[in-house]
Amino acid sequence: MPTPEEIAVWDAEAAAFDEPADHGLHDPVVRRAWRELLLGLLPEPPARIADLGCGTATLSLLLAEVGHQVDALDFSPRMVELARRKTASTTSVTVREADAFDPPLAPSSYDVVLCRHVLWAMPDAAVALERWLRLLVPGGRLVLVEGRWSNGGGLSAEQTAALVEAAGLVASLTRLDDPAYWGRAIDDDRYVVTATTAG
Repeated sequence: MPTPEEIAVWDAEAAAFDEPADHGLHDPVVRRAWRELLLGLLPEPPARIADLGCGTATLSLLLAEVGHQVDALDFSPRMVELARRKTASTTSVTVREADAFDPPLAPSSYDVVLCRHVLWAMPDAAVALERWLRLLVPGGRLVLVEGRWSNGGGLSAEQTAALVEAAGLVASLTRLDDPAYWGRAIDDDRYVVTATTAG
């Protein structure tokens, strides 16, 4: 369970969370880049997707708009409030207040588990991955957008791929160094790692 201090940190981040181009996706170029990236990684809609650590649910809404059904969760009450407001116009997204480290979702129920910039923050990344993989149907897809940022935080691509391989899956790595994803040039390591469970 997150501590009150951790919850307070992310509650404080919520108001400005959508200001970075890749969070709010207000720039049509950035929005299109993420849409095309995700559509290329996910099964054809409609798929059932768990968006763990969803923040303000920008990606949840993006995926709902193309026909997916998304269950999103975040442990920050303020993030959840903003996510529910953002997705109020669609019945294809449900948002709940819960901890991504131990998501209270039904096992073997999701075609996709999606996490963006979440694995690095888990108290035990290997345990988190084990729990997330239980949510997937046979042949389900794990999609991890992560980074090792210039401030020293995060996970390297090699670390994330190794965690996925240690969970018994074959990891596929794509570097996300195109400024279109971020609204600016970057000088750190940003990437997506995907894997598919046995069918």
